[in-house]
Parts: sequence; C-alpha cells; structure tokens
Amino acid sequence: MLSKTERNTLKQRGHHLHPVVQMGHKGLTEAVQKEITIALETHELIKIQIVAEDKDARNAVIAVICAEQQAELIQAIGKVAVIYKKRSS
Repeated sequence: MLSKTERNTLKQRGHHLHPVVQMGHKGLTEAVQKEITIALETHELIKIQIVAEDKDARNAVIAVICAEQQAELIQAIGKVAVIYKKRSS
C-alpha cells in the first residue's frame, strides 16, 4: 500500500504521460491484459484509456485490471486510469 506522499508523487509523474494501452469496445481481452503486463513491467506507472460509456463499467474494468495485475490505482479521471506496479527485481 502506498503512502499519501508516494501516491501524490505518482499522480504528478502520471500527469504528463500519454496512454500506453487503449482498450476498445471489445473490452478487457487476454491481449489487452498482456499489453498491460508488458507496459507495467517496462514503465511501472502507466496510463490506460478505457472506451466505455458507463462510469460504473469503467470502474469495474479498472478494478479487474488492478486485481489481475496486482497493481494500484493511482488516479482515474474520465476514461483514463493511471496505475502503478513496482517493478519486480
């Protein structure tokens, strides 16, 4: 679990990032999960753009991504989520 200071620092770092994964209308497919895994291993902090009209549906997808990736949600604004997973050594 991240402290408030760490979370704020990650929010600042994430602000300038561009989405590295864009999830389309097909939803959270195995290929999308694989891309998220690769992006997290490479960058630790990533933005994901989620194309879903319903806010509850987006939040559910974000929760699934974080659970399956064992990552932490740093921030979600609109259709963009910033997630973090410490790189394994």
